[in-house]
Amino acid sequence: MTTSAVEAVEAGMAPLSLLEKAAKVLSAFESAGPRLTLTEVVQRSGIRRSSAHRILDQLVQLRWLEREGRDYRLGMGMLELGAMASHHNRLRRAALPHLHALHESTGHLVHLTVLDGSEVVYLERIGGSDDSVVPSRMGGRQPAYCTASGKAILAFGDAGPVEQVIRDGLRPRTPRTLTRPESFRRELAMTRERGVAFDHEEGYRGVFCVAAPLRGAGRAIAAISVSGHGVHREMERLAPAVRGCARSVWQSMFGPGRQSEKRDRSAGAGAAEALPQPSMDNMMAWLRFSEWM
Repeated sequence: MTTSAVEAVEAGMAPLSLLEKAAKVLSAFESAGPRLTLTEVVQRSGIRRSSAHRILDQLVQLRWLEREGRDYRLGMGMLELGAMASHHNRLRRAALPHLHALHESTGHLVHLTVLDGSEVVYLERIGGSDDSVVPSRMGGRQPAYCTASGKAILAFGDAGPVEQVIRDGLRPRTPRTLTRPESFRRELAMTRERGVAFDHEEGYRGVFCVAAPLRGAGRAIAAISVSGHGVHREMERLAPAVRGCARSVWQSMFGPGRQSEKRDRSAGAGAAEALPQPSMDNMMAWLRFSEWM
C-alpha cells in the first residue's frame, strides 16, 4: 500500500483514485492565476508532491495542460473541451423550445444531434413513452451513415468526414442499410437537393426518420430530426416542419440576418426554405462556434 493510501486509511477515508487525483490537480487552476508552479498545485490540491508531479506530466502529454519552465497552465486540449461543452449547451438552450414545439405539432420523437467522427451524438431527445421503440438516449451514439441526422450533417459539410465514414465501413444494420460507397454518396447528393435527409429503416427495422441540417451559409453544425415506428407515410409531410424548426433554432442562435434576395434554384424544394444567412456580427459568432464543432 502506498504512503498516501496508508494516510487515507488512517484518516478513515477511502484512498483517492487516479481520476479523482487528476480532478483535484485540474481543480487547482480554478480561480487561480494563469500559471501555477508544482508547489502551488500541491498546496491547492492537497495531493502529495510526487503524485502531483506525475499527474501534471501526464496532463501535459494529453495537451490538457502546458508547461513553460517551472509553470503550468491550462492547455489547448482543455480549452477545446470546455469550448465544445459550452457551445453544445448553448445549442441545446437555443433549440429546446423549438424542439418541444416540433414534438407537440407532430406527435413524434424529436432529436437534436451533432457529428463526432463517424457517429452522431444525441444532445437532446424529446418524446413520450410511446417512443420507446426508437433506441436512442441523450448522450447516446449511432453510426452517422445509417441515420437521417448523420446524413443531413454529412451532406452539408466537408468531404473529409464523408470519406472517414466510408473508410470506417458502411456495415449493414438492416436489409435497407446503404453499404455501397457510391450509393451513399448519391444519397448525400439527393439530401443536398431536397434540403432534408431520410432514414428508411436503415438503422433499425420499423424505424423511420426525417432530418434537416442546422446551418446558415456554411456547413451544418447539427441536425434536427423527427422519427418514429411506422411513420414512413408521413415523412414527406413532416419534412417542411423539420426544416422550419431548424430555421427557427438558427434564428434563435444568430438572429434572422439578411434574407438573400436570390435563391439557388438548383437546390430544389430545399432552397425555398433555406436557412437565413447570419449578419456580419453573427457571422463572426458562427465562425467561432463552427471552429469547435
